[in-house]
Amino acid sequence: MTENTTLKPPGVIAPVCVDEQGRLSGFVHSFEMGSAVDGPGMRFVLFVSGCQFRCLYCHNPDTFKMHNGTVMTVDRVLEEIAEYATFLRFSGGLTISGGEPLMQAHFIREIFYLAKHDLHLHTTLDTQGFLAAHLEDEWFDDVDLVLLDIKHMDAEKHLALTGQPLQPTLDFARRLSAIGRKMWIRYVLVPGYTDDFDDVERLADFVATLQGVERVEVLPFHKMGENKWAELGLKYQLKGVLPPDAALLKRVIAQFSERGLYTC
Repeated sequence: MTENTTLKPPGVIAPVCVDEQGRLSGFVHSFEMGSAVDGPGMRFVLFVSGCQFRCLYCHNPDTFKMHNGTVMTVDRVLEEIAEYATFLRFSGGLTISGGEPLMQAHFIREIFYLAKHDLHLHTTLDTQGFLAAHLEDEWFDDVDLVLLDIKHMDAEKHLALTGQPLQPTLDFARRLSAIGRKMWIRYVLVPGYTDDFDDVERLADFVATLQGVERVEVLPFHKMGENKWAELGLKYQLKGVLPPDAALLKRVIAQFSERGLYTC
């Protein structure tokens, strides 16, 4: 008897969810129309619930548990987006964020397909890529741009910061590069946690090896979600951490820029 040594991908993708009438459904946290920070142009952002990371700086801890969201059918979600489709077609598009969208991969893929082919919108996925190994390359056919969140470049620090291993995110970045998918790399700058010079150097070196990276976004840490942690009865561990000052932000941006990476 031959032993099966195939390793299972990390994490878990939710099974297909249908409502009482058999319609494909998912758990939605909220919608936002008019975002200018979640992809090119003005975006309609669909935030879905569920995430297997526990980032210490998360500003949406209310998305940790998938079932805390509101159950909505794909058709109902498309109705919300369609109200703005004419505007979005010429000024931006649709971004799906979270939580972690890939946790509800079946639901999200159908929304992207219909947004792309029926509403003719530019589509963007905001993800940390942890669950991507569960999906075939074809899953990303209707995704025009991936906002890839790389939380840290040191494996131990990444685990301490997020509760999950780093390698799946790096593997996904290389995979996107290989299949020719456009990327914006996102890096949250947290003083004392993600600002070490050598760690940023290693990340910049890694990103410079990837094809398809259009820009690197260095996002200053903020505490806008701190109250949510308290409301949920969760301990917020970054109470004494302040946003990065201008000098630190300038230094980290320069580390990426020195490698020819467009940063903002």
